[in-house]
Amino acid sequence: MTAALPSLALALLCLLQAGAQVPVQPDLDTKKFAGVWHVTAIASNCSIFLKMKDGMKSPMAIISFTPEGDLGMKLVWPLMDKCQKFELLFQQSGPVGHYIGAQEKRNLHVMETDYSHYTVLHEVQHSEAEPSTALQLLTREQDVSPQLLQKFMELIPTMGLTEDMLAILPKSGE
Repeated sequence: MTAALPSLALALLCLLQAGAQVPVQPDLDTKKFAGVWHVTAIASNCSIFLKMKDGMKSPMAIISFTPEGDLGMKLVWPLMDKCQKFELLFQQSGPVGHYIGAQEKRNLHVMETDYSHYTVLHEVQHSEAEPSTALQLLTREQDVSPQLLQKFMELIPTMGLTEDMLAILPKSGE
């Protein structure tokens, strides 16, 4: 057993390092990427999300870019009796497609997009109390194809998340 511990420690270290290498969309075209998106599925290990995920509806995200290349995101979350609005600003960090939210201590990666149907975002929140990871599937329409959902579900374990952390968000109708 003790002979296996160094190997196990090395394997865990490799997994952590591999998790830190989040791919970004090559040559992200911010003009094509900007606009209205619907958050159709989320997988996250955030305890607040996990408690609320079964009652959530699909929020809308409006993405824009500043002349400096920073990413602005307006989120509209439908709640029971009203819509909650959030505005986030992420500064470009390194290649286009990697952004940092300084106030929220968040890393955001645009992992993949075809611009007209879907995008996959990876977000890490560096909180001292509870760091968390989220993988989000955004679509231009509120409907998501079974093939796209399957592709998204295959990404979940590669980001250190599990299928029980997944919420496929129903349309809000609002």
